[in-house]
Amino acid sequence: MPKTRTIFVCQQCAAQQTRWMGKCPDCGTWDSLVEQADPRPGSRGTARESGSAGARPVRLRDVPTAGFQRLPVYAEELARVLGGGLVPGSVVLIGGDPGVGKTTLLTQVAAHFAANVGPALYVSAEESAQQIKLRAERLELGSDELFVYSETALDTILGQIRQSRPGLVIIDSIQTVYLEELSSAAGSVGQVREGALRLMQLAKELGIPIFLVGHVTKEGAIAGPRVLEHIVDVVLYLEGDRFHHYRLLRGVKNRFGSTNEVGVFEMAGDGLREVPNPSQLFLAERSAGSPGSTVAVMMEGSRPLLVEVQALTSNSGSAQPRRTTNGFDLNRLLMLAAVLSKRVGLPLFNQDIYVNVVGGLRISEPAADLAVAVAIASSFRNRRIEPDLVLMGEIGLSGELRSVSQIDRRLAEAAKLGFSQAIVPSTAQATSPAGLQLTSVRSLAEVVDQLAQKGP
Repeated sequence: MPKTRTIFVCQQCAAQQTRWMGKCPDCGTWDSLVEQADPRPGSRGTARESGSAGARPVRLRDVPTAGFQRLPVYAEELARVLGGGLVPGSVVLIGGDPGVGKTTLLTQVAAHFAANVGPALYVSAEESAQQIKLRAERLELGSDELFVYSETALDTILGQIRQSRPGLVIIDSIQTVYLEELSSAAGSVGQVREGALRLMQLAKELGIPIFLVGHVTKEGAIAGPRVLEHIVDVVLYLEGDRFHHYRLLRGVKNRFGSTNEVGVFEMAGDGLREVPNPSQLFLAERSAGSPGSTVAVMMEGSRPLLVEVQALTSNSGSAQPRRTTNGFDLNRLLMLAAVLSKRVGLPLFNQDIYVNVVGGLRISEPAADLAVAVAIASSFRNRRIEPDLVLMGEIGLSGELRSVSQIDRRLAEAAKLGFSQAIVPSTAQATSPAGLQLTSVRSLAEVVDQLAQKGP
């Protein structure tokens, strides 16, 4: 067969060139030409005409949905992030730093699928079949329906999938497979994009769900998962430090469910274990009763999570005190420090402020403002916060407390874990669960004054 002709398309102006150039001659943008496969003349038109002859518009109410059923996957945490299970014919991209646990998780997914649903094919372009078997033995995994295939040529992989027709396919990784008709190296933008398109077409044609593994570079854009986000159906990121036990699986894009869900896993000797009660885990090593330690209630999708927020203030010898955060937005911390100085009267102008969210979580919603601000005030005044107290509320620039969403679910989770006191905004329409005493306040200054009177 003749080799497919390739072209280079500018990512800024869509101009086409026959060879790669460092600078686009049309728009003048540097490093914007990306290699793509150029179909033979007439192939697109013929395919479009033949497709239009067999397909017709259908009324939405007449579209059949009776046969649609999600496939079970390993761990309820993964099913939660996927929206309830794996959709047949979907393409799921899992990204993350090297060594974070992507291969381990997908090996467990393949083994679980092979043991409970049907044959699964694990395609590895980075490791040999012997290496995969050693990992499976270490994880105590195995099934007669789990097949391993070590190959880097994508055309050969596609032919093998068509021949064997497995129920699940895992490609590890999309950066290491290549198409022979493209002259660029494996992992380039053109190879990654064209390979993902071929796999997506095969998944839709055969109704086979496909997992793609994508490595994230330090920039997060060059030949990484972000290039593929508009092609695949679901984009998941596995977050966490390889030197810590906890891993968070977060949805970034999901055509079949919500993107606000997060799955919590713990790395153990036998693989990734799901954590059914993350709040209890995050509070297991809590330094209750220490100044600067509070408990915030945040929402990750439909799940309420209780996390410990730590703050530390210390005298600064610099004209510009440090403001450092771990798991919390730095700009949000600067705003809270300004509100504490202006509205509450705490002289923080000469204080270094450090804020840490325990457990590796990243707090993005403003409902944690009150917990962070009270932790800073507690550390500055060296007064402990009662260990059975949770705080929730958004803080405005005038120091007022604003209500947060799903407050009843937050309070119910706090009561379930044994907390007996909660401070909420006065504007919140909250119902107190049994055993939980609510205190409604209007401003941050009122909260700080109340806690100062109670503290030692």
